[in-house]
Amino acid sequence: MPVVRPSDAVVHEMHGARFVSYATPATGSRELCAWRGEIPAGTRAPAHTVSREEIFHLLAGELLITLDGAPHRITAAGDTVIVNAGATLAVENPAAEPAVSWVTTSQGLEATLADGTRIAPPWAN
Repeated sequence: MPVVRPSDAVVHEMHGARFVSYATPATGSRELCAWRGEIPAGTRAPAHTVSREEIFHLLAGELLITLDGAPHRITAAGDTVIVNAGATLAVENPAAEPAVSWVTTSQGLEATLADGTRIAPPWAN
């Protein structure tokens, strides 16, 4: 299906954040996945190492994204962070307001937590 309506999006929740999945194999995408991330104020996701490149594009609010130990605060709609495959990533919303981002990656993304647990997020596969 070339057009994915908001009513067709699938919602997933993990680590206190909400992932609204639009582009996946289930919706007809052959190579890419894309979702809207909704991160409540004060939410911090655990650090994880990604198997594929991800692009974070801030739509609203602000985020603190730590890449391989280096913090990057993104505060303006349109700020974009490129996360290379193999990078260790942590996402936090330090603000009092929710943050909203658009994330794109290639199908097959896996995340490995510090304890070695591997996760294949359903919104990216």
